[in-house]
Amino acid sequence: MTLRTHLDKLEKHEKILKINQPISKDFEIAGVLKELEPRPIIFENVKESSFKVMGNLFCSKESFAEYFGITTKEIIPLLTYSINNRSEYEVVTNAPCQELIMDDPDLDQLPILMHCEKDGGNYISAGVFITSHPKYGQNADYHRSMQFSKTEMTVRIVRGRHFDTFLRDLGQVDVAICLGNAPNVLAAAATSVEIGVDELEIANAMEPLKVVKAKTVDVFVPAETEIVIEGTVYLDRTHAEGPFVDLTGTYDIIRDEPVFEVKAITHRKDAIWQALLPGALEHKLLMGMPREPTIFRKVNEVVKCLDVNINPGGCSWLHAIVQIDKQSKEDPKKAIQAAFDGHGSCKHVFIVDSDIDIYNPSEIEWAMATRFQGNKDLVIFDKAPGSSLDPSAEFNTKNTTRIGFDLTKPLGNTEHFDKAEFPKINLESFLSDSI
Repeated sequence: MTLRTHLDKLEKHEKILKINQPISKDFEIAGVLKELEPRPIIFENVKESSFKVMGNLFCSKESFAEYFGITTKEIIPLLTYSINNRSEYEVVTNAPCQELIMDDPDLDQLPILMHCEKDGGNYISAGVFITSHPKYGQNADYHRSMQFSKTEMTVRIVRGRHFDTFLRDLGQVDVAICLGNAPNVLAAAATSVEIGVDELEIANAMEPLKVVKAKTVDVFVPAETEIVIEGTVYLDRTHAEGPFVDLTGTYDIIRDEPVFEVKAITHRKDAIWQALLPGALEHKLLMGMPREPTIFRKVNEVVKCLDVNINPGGCSWLHAIVQIDKQSKEDPKKAIQAAFDGHGSCKHVFIVDSDIDIYNPSEIEWAMATRFQGNKDLVIFDKAPGSSLDPSAEFNTKNTTRIGFDLTKPLGNTEHFDKAEFPKINLESFLSDSI
């Protein structure tokens, strides 16, 4: 499947809304996407641009799984398999993403959204950055980018990320920003793997991927992507970036960040711009979900792990709910430590039994209410390095207090901890004549 065939499928089954009324890229599109979240939407008539805009495509695990024809339970195995069994993609010479080329690029022609009132500018938030290094090869990841002229953007580059390593080593790095990608590319670009791994090979393992050489920079980009912005990021040229809404739904600070200068823009003849609401459900899914396999793998090394959910209520970054098959009283404590090892930015870990639905917040709270005692089931790691996204962490060091919650029932006689089950009946036989 491609993103286009997926859009056709959504339209055929009336699962995507098309809005034909004129709408502005400044605030209005973002407002509608948020109001109708998680419903997928295509905006057909953007006032400031000839390009259509799509958003809310993958706001839930169900929508992500639907694309691949799998269940939500199969997402972690799919991601784990793809990370461990990367495969070479097919290189082509003709691609939809290069049907038209803007040699004299103008970012104002693109529907780059202004999302929220306090934003520092119009932002690209769904762009997959493809970069390359002579030693480490090609890399794919995300960096938000704020437009400040017709040909320039400032790029938020988190220190320590692979692209940061590339840039500090080389001083300037050629980049292709890809907009309008299928979920195999979106998820692969969000994975945390060792430097030197080409994330597009992970995407290819999830679903066969064709790539094409970019027109003005030495990288390969997904052939089916909608729009590609090519150019160079300079370490020694900086510009103010921010404020911008982060994954937590709070505003990040203003920083001086490297400048991206555009060389060319290539796109499909009927290209659709991909919007990603900052701090909203789709952003959370694409950030948090790729961390679940790493937690699963680490926990499974010490206890039997059944499932992991990095949930939206925890900003899909700071909380992890881990379901285990408890065999000894020490298993929950082992699982807590392993979960933090699997996701270094996690702040709170909740360990539950197999009878708890980890996708139902009420069941997690029920397990805490009925199976948890703070004096013996709480594990505290004080002053540990936390996430830069956590506004409550220490401002300069980002140190935080990590906490693990053992919400499992004791071994042995669990009669007082088991959930009562109601009878299973054939409901239709009682409702068939009802009005």
